[in-house]
Amino acid sequence: MTNENKKYSSGDVSRRDFLRTSSLAVGGAVIGSLSAERGAHAASDDTIKVALIGCGGRGTGAASQALSTEGSVRLIAMADVFDGHLQSKLEVLQKEAKDKVDVPKDRQFIGFDAYKDAIALADLVILTTPPGIRPIHFEEAVRQGKNIFMEKPVAVDGPGIRRVIAAAQEAKKKNLKIGVGLQRRHETPYLETIKRLHNGAIGDITSMRCYWNGSTPWVHTRESLAKQFGRPLTEMEYQLKNWYYFVWLCGDHIVEQHIHNLDVINWVKNGYPVKARGMGGCEVRKGNDYGEIFDHHSVEFEYADGSILHSMCRHQPGCWNSVSEHVVGTKGRCHVGGDRGGHRIEGENAWSFPRGTPTKNPYQQEHDDLFAAIRDDKPYNEAERGAMSTLTAILGRMATYSGKEITFDQALNSQVDHLPKIFAWDAPAPVQPNPDGSYNLPIPGNAEWLKKIV
Repeated sequence: MTNENKKYSSGDVSRRDFLRTSSLAVGGAVIGSLSAERGAHAASDDTIKVALIGCGGRGTGAASQALSTEGSVRLIAMADVFDGHLQSKLEVLQKEAKDKVDVPKDRQFIGFDAYKDAIALADLVILTTPPGIRPIHFEEAVRQGKNIFMEKPVAVDGPGIRRVIAAAQEAKKKNLKIGVGLQRRHETPYLETIKRLHNGAIGDITSMRCYWNGSTPWVHTRESLAKQFGRPLTEMEYQLKNWYYFVWLCGDHIVEQHIHNLDVINWVKNGYPVKARGMGGCEVRKGNDYGEIFDHHSVEFEYADGSILHSMCRHQPGCWNSVSEHVVGTKGRCHVGGDRGGHRIEGENAWSFPRGTPTKNPYQQEHDDLFAAIRDDKPYNEAERGAMSTLTAILGRMATYSGKEITFDQALNSQVDHLPKIFAWDAPAPVQPNPDGSYNLPIPGNAEWLKKIV
């Protein structure tokens, strides 16, 4: 950890001020490497050409939503490191939107550098690979002057966040439109609820709670993958296939999943926490195929005004589950959203979002908003905000892994880079298994582990 970086108050400094004062942390070398090309616009016939980078389930969903926006849209290129991913998802998309999918063999790109070729052909690129690789792809898309939709989270560590912020600033210069997959920001009940909170419906907000408590989403075992491939996988192949369980790819579930709830609280607060402390571990999710991440985190995030967010996320079956956000103020309290329990305010300004009100799917709405901004040439850049909420989640992970109180600046300026030095199937993965096939978990308070965390 370093104590040399000056502190900032998220309550006293706007995002613009923060980005300006953190220019040293961002790094001029990265910014300078991105040439100032003109922004991407729709083709002369008004068709927006789309390239999909990362052909998993979320990528397929995002592509389908992009193709469902108003106006002429066409998927013209796809890229993935695994050919099987690309082929299976191409078939799905062709069935869903046959007339809008035109991806012949010469526009199907496979390999670690495949994203560059696909990006070059498009007006808009969809970035849906595992999040650890997102900063690399985002930089390249901005360098090539493309509009972008990228899934959350946008990075898994401080160096990745700094790269995203630098590229986001360059994207503004190029008038590029950038969407980030934090769809609650486009969901009508959330918009209506938080508008009331910002207008003072419950007074000054004094405390917050948010949860993502559920079960393990999926796991791909080494044995099942070897059977699928007909051979043992290299360690790099295995980790990319089972990416949810490795920090360099996923960031841990507090980053990959709980970011949604943390982003809602940041939205409510119009700012970001200044520090965090917490605890976590892995008590239930045992076994070599569950990698190196925790199965539970409990974090206190402190904001500049002294208010505390209690954050909890857990992947343990048979336990109390909740995916929701709640806040308490001087004039009432609010169930902001989640748990299908409605969006409601209690207190002197009681209100609830009318149940049964027809609303658009927020995953579709976020694409509708992005594509409308492209067609109307309106300013639209969610990258910095996405980076800051991603960093909030990274801060929480650093606090639970280390057992220490960590500041937002320490998380931003951390030099711990989790990415591999070389991307190749036979290259060493950043994390190596023990002789018995297990992976070492973080040890809070351990001096050696602290060097790997902060």
